[in-house]
Amino acid sequence: MQTPNFKGKKIFKRLDWAKLNLKKVHSKYAVVYEEGVDDCARILSPDPNWLACALQGGILPPVWVYWVLAEDEAQPDFKEHTRKHLLDVVDPIGPLTEEKAIEYLIYKDVPRKVWENWNKGNKPKLVICRKDQIPKNREWRDAWKIAEDVKPDRALSLEEQNVLDVGSMLNDLVYKKEGAVYA
Repeated sequence: MQTPNFKGKKIFKRLDWAKLNLKKVHSKYAVVYEEGVDDCARILSPDPNWLACALQGGILPPVWVYWVLAEDEAQPDFKEHTRKHLLDVVDPIGPLTEEKAIEYLIYKDVPRKVWENWNKGNKPKLVICRKDQIPKNREWRDAWKIAEDVKPDRALSLEEQNVLDVGSMLNDLVYKKEGAVYA
């Protein structure tokens, strides 16, 4: 199915179109990450409707738009977004593979301090795994940690694979105009 030209269209209109026209896609991957030393492991799995949008292309905004909004929210005097219009006016990204969609999700939803330093320290702070590798029994869920002996899978490593080129997603004109500085 061909995605309509959503350039300049509101994100909610794009997502509504996708929900009505695209078949849900269930991912075989999940992201497990630890934000702090004493925190339990958190599990992030893409919503089937969101993954359908990512695979289709032409619907989701570039990930840097979420970074700009997160920067706004981090301000002590934050009341409401003043740059939410970026979700609507920035050109949507093209289709992603499932693996790249998972990486987009990491850049969007995992705290930056985790994914920037995911492999620094004694063990990885972030692991992309198959869902069947996560325990089915949720007993003791608040005590889950990433195993000390986990080795990152070379096929899914954020640094070793041909990953999302975040740099190409940055729109210099918007950044210069908005005055934000990232990656």
